[in-house]
Amino acid sequence: MVSYPAVEPLGMMPFILQSFLQLLPILVLAGGGFLLTRIYHLSQDTLIKVIVDFLMPMLIFHALYTSDIRAVQVLNLAGIATFIVAVLLLLSYGYVKIAGIEAGQFIPPVIFMNSGFLGIPLMKLWGGLAAMNLIVIYDQIQTIYIFTLGILIITGGFNLRGSKETLKSPMLWAIILGFAFRFLSIPVPDPLLTTLGFGGNAAPPLAAFALGVSLGETRFHFNRHLFAALVLRIGVGFLCGLAGSAIFGLEGMSRTVVIVAASLPSAVFSSVLPMRYGVKADFAGTMVVVSTILGIITIPLAFRLAGG
Repeated sequence: MVSYPAVEPLGMMPFILQSFLQLLPILVLAGGGFLLTRIYHLSQDTLIKVIVDFLMPMLIFHALYTSDIRAVQVLNLAGIATFIVAVLLLLSYGYVKIAGIEAGQFIPPVIFMNSGFLGIPLMKLWGGLAAMNLIVIYDQIQTIYIFTLGILIITGGFNLRGSKETLKSPMLWAIILGFAFRFLSIPVPDPLLTTLGFGGNAAPPLAAFALGVSLGETRFHFNRHLFAALVLRIGVGFLCGLAGSAIFGLEGMSRTVVIVAASLPSAVFSSVLPMRYGVKADFAGTMVVVSTILGIITIPLAFRLAGG
């Protein structure tokens, strides 16, 4: 089992400020999309397709190919990510059935967290490159679930349409090829790798901007279902991180990274992906924004509790 020495958590107030500064780019870009869609006619559908089918595959392949990935880390983090997703999926599916609400809107922002756009820079700030490498691997494992399980949930479950959409996803093939080229040591020409990195860097900010555009065209949903989803995403997510770390014997830095990652705000793509497949994303968009704002408090609290 690979483990790292524990890192002393920062003071609460300084870390709240640092957490806010990490969230600020997402909030500003989403706010810009929200405002501009009220001034200009912006095609939400075009933005989503450009991000999901063109820019994000570049980002994923480049990140996987250039990362310092070890097989033992991938296996351990894959097991923990699977455990967390499975528990949250079971609980959120039960809630959907009891409450009689739409699974495609409720479940994705509960089971998928923002381990990429937010988690990667956050862990680099907290623990340097060692912590960032861990969250990068965790995020790529989660991305596999987003573009397989997530698509199946959004398109209505294990049916022919969902299976076809999953297999057609450029994101899924980018992940498969990224792992294959990395572990088989298949060379990629430098000009091509530079191009992939250049294009991929545009994906996160454009995704945040697209979220704001979508919010400008939808209504916020503040109800008991939002409260339940926030409790599952942040509170139960934190407990899943604790349980998963204990089950897989994580210690020190790796334990903290997993626990905090499990309780991060909802993934931006839990709102973006439904729009890609023609599913309303009002609730998911509200979850992303509200959980991100709450993250100013919940993220440093998660670090404090994990470090304790």
